[in-house]
Amino acid sequence: MQLLRMVRPRRVIADKAYDCAALRRSLGRRGIRSVIPNRRTRLQPFPFDQARYRNRNVVERCFCRLKDFRRVATRYDRLAETFISTVCIAAIVAFWLKATP
Repeated sequence: MQLLRMVRPRRVIADKAYDCAALRRSLGRRGIRSVIPNRRTRLQPFPFDQARYRNRNVVERCFCRLKDFRRVATRYDRLAETFISTVCIAAIVAFWLKATP
């Protein structure tokens, strides 16, 4: 919730663990659409965009690929600027490795 107060996204895509009516109401009041699937035990299901939720795995795979770099996964860098530069370098290397045959 703290992060959502600092940024202004158009949508929040989350997994079933975040299926909470209070979160959905909070997002709705701020004009943010929630893309959260319903838990099996939910008595009153909410609609969600299944196509957008399916594309969520692209972001998950990106984070997984970045965590292959030990320096990113363990966050050796203390300064935010240094950490962001490390993530950028890791992203470039990951893209370069994927692009080469």
